[in-house]
Amino acid sequence: MKKLFLILFSCCTFSIVSQEIPKDSISTLGLVNSPLNTSFASYIFNKRVFAEPLVKKNPPKKWTVTGKYTFLFNQSSFSNWSAGGNNTVAGNMTLGYDFNYKKKRWNWDNKILSAYGLSYVDGQGVRKTDDRFEFNSLLGLKTSKLWFLSFFSNFKTQYSKGYDYKQEPKVAVSNFFSPAYWSFGPGMLWKRNDDARINIAPATARYTFVSDEFSGKYGVNEGKNTNFSLGFNFSAYLKKEVMEDITMESIVAVYSDYLNKPQNIDIDYQLNFFVKINKNLSTNLGLHAILDDDASSRIQFKEVFGLGLNYIFHKT
Repeated sequence: MKKLFLILFSCCTFSIVSQEIPKDSISTLGLVNSPLNTSFASYIFNKRVFAEPLVKKNPPKKWTVTGKYTFLFNQSSFSNWSAGGNNTVAGNMTLGYDFNYKKKRWNWDNKILSAYGLSYVDGQGVRKTDDRFEFNSLLGLKTSKLWFLSFFSNFKTQYSKGYDYKQEPKVAVSNFFSPAYWSFGPGMLWKRNDDARINIAPATARYTFVSDEFSGKYGVNEGKNTNFSLGFNFSAYLKKEVMEDITMESIVAVYSDYLNKPQNIDIDYQLNFFVKINKNLSTNLGLHAILDDDASSRIQFKEVFGLGLNYIFHKT
C-alpha cells in the first residue's frame, strides 16, 4: 500500500511541476545541460509536455530607410487679360532619402536631398528654378540622455549651369561642382528625437571647389580651384505638426570663418510647409534664404509654392 501511495504521489508531483515550470528555467535547473538528464529533457520537449510555444524574439532593427519623392507643379494662363501677364508652366522634382543607423549608444543619421526644377515663360523661354544636391551625415556617441559626441559631414553642389538673366546676353554664374562645398568636423549634438536636433561644431573645416571657368569667385583666389577655411558651424533641424494635416520643417546652418572675416557670418535657412490633402497629394510652400558674401553681396531669396504629388516609401 505504501509503495502504491509513493508511486501515485510521484506521478502527481511530476505532472504539477511539468505544467508550472517555465521553459526558460529548464536550463537553470540543469535538465538540459546535465548529461544525466539530456534524454529526459529531450523527452519533455519532444512530447510537448509544456503547453506554451517557444517564442523567438526578433532583434531590434539597426537600419531605418525612408524616402520621399515629390513633383511640384504650378501653372498660370492668360487669355485676353486686360491687366496683362505671361503664360507660365513650372515643375520641380525633389527626392529626399534618409538612411539612419541606431545601436546601443551609437546614432548615425544620413540624408540625401536632390532637387531640380524648370519653368517656361512666354517670351522668356525655359529657365532653371531649382538645382541642388546635398548629402548630410551626422555620427553621434551618446554621453547622456540627450547629448552626444558628434562628427558631421556636409557636401552640396548642383547639376547644371546657372545663368544671370538680368544681363544681356545671359552670363553663366555656376555649373556642376562650381561651386561645391564640403564641410566636416567634430562637435556636440543635442538630439531629442529624429525631428529635433542641434549640432555645434567649433572646429569645422570647409573646402570650396570651383572649375577654371569660375576661378576667382565664391571665395576662391584667382588661378586656384579650391579654398580652405576653418571656422564655427551651427546647424539645427526641427520638424513639427503645427496643426492637423499641416507640417512645418525648419533647417538652419550658420558658419563663421576664423581665418577670413569672421564677422561675415554665412547663413543658410529653409522653411517648408506641407499641407496634406490625402496620402499622395499636398500643397507645399518652400522659403529659402542665403546670406553669403562670397557668393553675393545681397541676400539670396527663393520661394516655391505649388501642388505636390508625393510618393513615400519605407524600409526597416
